[in-house]
Amino acid sequence: MSDILIAAKEQRINEVAGYQINITNYTMAIEHITALNDQDLFPFRDQLADLLKSELLEQKKTQVMLSVIQKQLEALNVL
Repeated sequence: MSDILIAAKEQRINEVAGYQINITNYTMAIEHITALNDQDLFPFRDQLADLLKSELLEQKKTQVMLSVIQKQLEALNVL
């Protein structure tokens, strides 16, 4: 069971990192489009803002699951 939890922990760590890459990219793109002040890109900026909200929420959910997995590993004395 600990092997499965360790693998699940690694997967969740990678998921959190993946979400963070997207969060950073979306944030920077939104800032860039805003600085360009190109009205044609504003709908895209709005789409990115929606994606950013979604990624932030998904990252939080993944962090919760990562915390739960870590607590299970600690209960098994596996760090």
